[in-house]
Amino acid sequence: MAASMGTRREKRAAMARIVEIENVVKEYPLGHLSVRALNGVSLHIDAGEFTSIAGPSGSGKTTLLNLIGCVDVATSGDVRVDGESTGSLGDRALTNLRLHKIGFIFQTFNLVAVLDVYQNVEFPLLLQGGLSKREREARVHDVVEKVGLAAQVRQRPSELSGGQRQRVAIGRALVTRPRLVLADEPTANLDSKTGATILDTMKELNKAGTTFIFSTHDPHVMSRADRVIELADGMIVGSGQEAA
Repeated sequence: MAASMGTRREKRAAMARIVEIENVVKEYPLGHLSVRALNGVSLHIDAGEFTSIAGPSGSGKTTLLNLIGCVDVATSGDVRVDGESTGSLGDRALTNLRLHKIGFIFQTFNLVAVLDVYQNVEFPLLLQGGLSKREREARVHDVVEKVGLAAQVRQRPSELSGGQRQRVAIGRALVTRPRLVLADEPTANLDSKTGATILDTMKELNKAGTTFIFSTHDPHVMSRADRVIELADGMIVGSGQEAA
């Protein structure tokens, strides 16, 4: 009976995991040599977490986010996102996973300069397809309201402050209603007050059920996370590492 209950608990825990990484190595070619960016990383992240990947520049933070975000593949090991082993997926399946289940927030914002706030936020929905114009409008206006940009909806990125542009990036990441949002140094280009406001926004959206994983080397940003996973030289070294 006890063994049966233990098995059920393990199954429930596995179902709750949105990211599972097992013994992942990532190497990049450099001439005749290769550089190992990640060296045997294993971790699990549950749905609904607000997790920081922390460490100095060159520690492997961005590489890890790129693997979770399906924009790169591991050299060896297993990366599973929402139950899908990304190493076994073809290009179309990886694209669908990114479009429908993952949102991205980049430190450089990556907004389209010729599009206004509404159009930048709407863009992933156009790529995704399947929604009517009325449904897209409802989604975009709801997200723009949540990130506090209703008054700027027809302004272009050049007319916005850094904090406002980051809010557009957050809105664009959320408009597809992804299960997981990845943020690479989301406050790196912002002053401390604006950065704190952005983190407050992310935290509120996390309370509604969206999983956030963000990279940082800023201790003030780390302090806002529910859990901190510390990287150094491509390996997990901090107490945030989960038991396998």
